[in-house]
Amino acid sequence: MLENKQNARLAVALLCYNNRDLLEKFLPGVVETTAQYLEVEIHVIDNASTDGTGDYLASYGDRIKVITIDVNRGFTNGYKLGLAQIDAEIYCLLSSDVEVSHKWIEPVLDLFANDAEVAIVQPKIKSWHRKDEFEYAGACGGYMDYQGYPFCRGRIFYEVEKDQGQYDNNEEIFWASGACFFIRAEHYQNSGGLDDDFYAHMEEIDLCWRIKNQGYKVMACPASEVYHLGGAVIAYGSPQKVFRNHRNNLIMMVKNLPGSSVLWLILLRLLMDGLAFANMIMRGQARSSLSIITAHWSFFYSLPRWLKKRREIQVNIQKHTTTGIYRKSIVYQYFIKGRTRFSDLEIKP
Repeated sequence: MLENKQNARLAVALLCYNNRDLLEKFLPGVVETTAQYLEVEIHVIDNASTDGTGDYLASYGDRIKVITIDVNRGFTNGYKLGLAQIDAEIYCLLSSDVEVSHKWIEPVLDLFANDAEVAIVQPKIKSWHRKDEFEYAGACGGYMDYQGYPFCRGRIFYEVEKDQGQYDNNEEIFWASGACFFIRAEHYQNSGGLDDDFYAHMEEIDLCWRIKNQGYKVMACPASEVYHLGGAVIAYGSPQKVFRNHRNNLIMMVKNLPGSSVLWLILLRLLMDGLAFANMIMRGQARSSLSIITAHWSFFYSLPRWLKKRREIQVNIQKHTTTGIYRKSIVYQYFIKGRTRFSDLEIKP
């Protein structure tokens, strides 16, 4: 429990790589909104930037602590190396392309202080370009269907809703977005943290899944709002993103599913990926479609490695979580039934 939320030892950890332009746009807001807290530190993990990022950060003096990594290690590896050098009770992993609101910290600290079982909290994430809409990467909290397809309160596939207050309740979710989420440091460390084999994409879902399987909660906190630029690192729909999404999804399913369902669900997911491949071919997206084949090859080539990871984490599972997992197919509901809004799914808390 946080005895004094005002003095909670919170470390805002912002990872960047050649993002000086984004830092100049968004970092001043982070500095301003955290100034009132006595024990909030800002750490920028610089993933070997070559664009003058270091010079810009130096202008803040002691207000910002800079952790320099000698080689670009990607999202997961950058955080793995950076967080190991930060001593705090709570980490906030914040993307460099996120604008924070004036009171984005207080509601989150309240949520942590009031429930010791809460391990991870995600703010409401809205679009920086269209501030009346949710943003693709997280919206108002992440869910997953039983086939491993992620979606959000406020976003299903590429259908993004306007924010009209329809999801303004604190609610336990399945995953929190890597664009911005808060996590108790003890749970981050005890769970093994972000999986450095992911490099980027779905690593936060894998982390949340492991922590939920250990008996803790992942919560959405809509009273805290941030605005995500989105697509600043790897463009949505790009071949690189398609590759990492498909490969990493299979890895996290192998690692975290119960033994009774892991084999048949992996086979089902491979079939669904085949349908996605055919759909991309018909839409003329040849490069992206080939990324699915490459993702499958990469997954099977290193299958012994993923099975070893599964054995290591399965021993720490208290109970396989069902909270936040939609028991129907989101693909069927969206593409066949035409249910494009989260509220159409009738998911009960």
